[in-house]
Amino acid sequence: MGTLDGKVAFITGAGRGQGRAHAVRLAEEGADIIAVDICRDIPSMDYPNASNDDLTETVKLVESTGRRIVAREGDVRDRSAMETIVADGVAAFGRLDIVIANAGIVRLSKGGDDQQVFRDIIDVNLIGAWNTVEAAIPHLIEGGRGGSIVITSSSSGLRGTGSDATGAQAYTASKRGLVGLMQVWANLLASHSIRVNTIHPTGVATGMVLNEAMAALFAANDPGLATMQNALPIQMLQPEDIANAVAFLVSDEAHFITGTTWPLDAGFTVR
Repeated sequence: MGTLDGKVAFITGAGRGQGRAHAVRLAEEGADIIAVDICRDIPSMDYPNASNDDLTETVKLVESTGRRIVAREGDVRDRSAMETIVADGVAAFGRLDIVIANAGIVRLSKGGDDQQVFRDIIDVNLIGAWNTVEAAIPHLIEGGRGGSIVITSSSSGLRGTGSDATGAQAYTASKRGLVGLMQVWANLLASHSIRVNTIHPTGVATGMVLNEAMAALFAANDPGLATMQNALPIQMLQPEDIANAVAFLVSDEAHFITGTTWPLDAGFTVR
């Protein structure tokens, strides 16, 4: 028996990286999955997003665990799309217990339209998380079984570092803003036994980090990246590291944990 047998999880950014790792890990624990990913690029960003083929691979991996999955293409910036996707998943599985607002973007290189870069990062990371959670809350409350909401912030959401790159500024602002939203929701939903927490990973080996634009910054010894160092001798975490922690956080074993900012950061924030 898994720790999440019979439960249903809604996960954004599930096409690859942390989102895919969450989907597979929670499925291994017995959860059925409602998965969404934009599956197209955002022009202001300097790296490619997940593709439809990536989301299809997530479906195969979840189904290989024996669990069910409803997967849809969708943009977290579109509230009505999030509401429709959640409703479709609940109609298929009959309930909703877990929400992982994971979709996010970043641009650390310079160039492009600064105002568009800033706006897109805020829209995806902050407004997108708001759309995701607000679309899910009515279903969690209606279920009457409590629930768990996990919002993917970042180590940057706890400790900002100096940068004149617009994307880095927007990223830090958006990830810090998620903490405020989390605290509001944690207070609002506590009477329904719905827990809300943020997680704050350091660098994770995903498409957001492992791409040509980021490699060029590392090769150039970008001063902004030089400040992003972990205390432990771990250069980068794996998506499964984050998913393992989240599997605990959404389980009944963590039934008393809400309103927290959990650093999953190899000691980044203590440096």
